[in-house]
Amino acid sequence: MLHFEDLKVGEKFNTAEHTVTAEEIIAFGRQYDPQPFHTDAEAAKGTLFGQLVASGWHTAAVSMGLMVRGEMGLDGGVIGQGIEGLRWPRPVKPGDRLRVVMEVAGLEPHPVRAAFGQLRLSCRTLNQDGKAVQEMTANLLVARRPA
Repeated sequence: MLHFEDLKVGEKFNTAEHTVTAEEIIAFGRQYDPQPFHTDAEAAKGTLFGQLVASGWHTAAVSMGLMVRGEMGLDGGVIGQGIEGLRWPRPVKPGDRLRVVMEVAGLEPHPVRAAFGQLRLSCRTLNQDGKAVQEMTANLLVARRPA
């Protein structure tokens, strides 16, 4: 498991892939974002997207799962403090294979909690063609190595 002291600005970490299915797009859409382009393949044909697409929030949830299980492996888990500039530059379609590339963008000691450091992590979720489907910068608390 990695601690704050193990990380270096510019260091990159990767995740495994996840293939998004039509069934999971529809299930997530029905529960959390019930718009026709997320819940009904036939109705989606008459929308801006012209087909079934995943909710951006579904993409964010898949990305989070990939990040937590990815090679970064932070001791104490991923403790979010906020997100900057979350964007979805292109839709996720059934059959897309997603992976996340994370880059350490900044490291600072926490001003109050001596047992933690602050990590700025640039995260890009890419599809099978290497095109970004989500981009964000996460601000995280990371455990420092015990004395």
